[in-house]
Amino acid sequence: MSPRGQSAYEKAVSKLYELQKFGIKLGLSSTANLLEGLGNPHRGLACVHLAGTNGKGSVGAMLEAALIQAGVKVGFYTSPHLERFTERFRVNGKEISQAGVVRLCQKVCKVVDLREPPTYFEFVTAMAFEHFRDQGVELAIMETGLGGRLDATNICEPLVTVITNLSREHEDYLGKGLANIAFEKAGIIKPGVPLVHGVTQPKARKIVEDTAGAKGAPIYRRGRELTFRRAASGAFHLRGRLWSLPHQTTNLVGRHQPVNACLALGAAEVLAEKGLPLGPEHLAAGMNQVHWPGRLEQWPAEAGQPPLWLDGAHNPGAAYALLASLEDMRGGRKPLVMVVGVMADKEVGKLLSILLPAADRVVYSRPVYARAATPEALAAAAPLDAPPGEIEPNLERAMGRARELAGPQGVVLVTGSLFTVGEARTILSGGISDLP
Repeated sequence: MSPRGQSAYEKAVSKLYELQKFGIKLGLSSTANLLEGLGNPHRGLACVHLAGTNGKGSVGAMLEAALIQAGVKVGFYTSPHLERFTERFRVNGKEISQAGVVRLCQKVCKVVDLREPPTYFEFVTAMAFEHFRDQGVELAIMETGLGGRLDATNICEPLVTVITNLSREHEDYLGKGLANIAFEKAGIIKPGVPLVHGVTQPKARKIVEDTAGAKGAPIYRRGRELTFRRAASGAFHLRGRLWSLPHQTTNLVGRHQPVNACLALGAAEVLAEKGLPLGPEHLAAGMNQVHWPGRLEQWPAEAGQPPLWLDGAHNPGAAYALLASLEDMRGGRKPLVMVVGVMADKEVGKLLSILLPAADRVVYSRPVYARAATPEALAAAAPLDAPPGEIEPNLERAMGRARELAGPQGVVLVTGSLFTVGEARTILSGGISDLP
């Protein structure tokens, strides 16, 4: 569609994507100035602040579902989006309207100081705070975009902070090694505000807990105050400081979900102590209502077609979590055919070395996105023990070819990036993507 024929929403989103030319800029001054121009919508807004390498979205979605069950008006700000820009702002599980995006863009544009042009994420974060004030949200779940200490979301005023886990990522911005990454993530910890965390590496955990100790922030750690035990039935038993949830289940798939549930439990207990009308029954019900697409998500298959799964494993930690649940996903089916698309700025070789040996066949592809590695580059980076592979740059054709290779007795897995999974969902649903 030509720019002249674009809708107001399409024009607004296009202008937002143009802000990506300013790249990634760590720091809070631009966000603070935008919010001041808007009348500081973040002030007095109760928040849960989420940081970590993997699992932030799942923990946030569990909390969102629990708060909805409790009748609390909850906002959820998350990134990246899979298919639609509107996914980034939810209130009580409902995405913002396209008209709402246009209104917010216009509001924030009016307060931009051209001497300090905001980045894409800074602008969008200001939109989130303004939207949640407009909607009268009682509690906002704010997911960091990159790091924590200098992330635009770190201007929020949390009731509880959550750090899910840590692994090496974005080292060009956060510094080399886990110690630097732990320092940056620990930057979300606020004086006296309880910290719930699942950091396992001893040195990284010490940095996180020393930071909390220096700020007088109570610490609730998975594996100590927050524990789970798997049951033979596939359920799990959750135990926190205040609540116990025996025989708990969740409709989020994956052996790592009880880990996320522990962190959601810890945060929910703190919120209850802070006066929110939230109980264990709301968390238990929420876990069975929660929906978080693109993470071990099974797509309905037509008769005679192999099951198709989507998982946006985009770093080694997420890849290992996927492998841990692979046999449950396969259900004994063979062959497993992977459709793989990865961003060029990720640890491509390491990611492929983890994922590909588990497959029987692989189709190298890519989403229509500038950051995506070419299928040829993926094939060249594949490990020596990779299964037989084919190159198909068009993702729709790649999925069709994978179905042919899998046959009715096999299974197809689309993975390697949330951008790949988002485009796959758009193709499968016949929808239209907002991805740039």
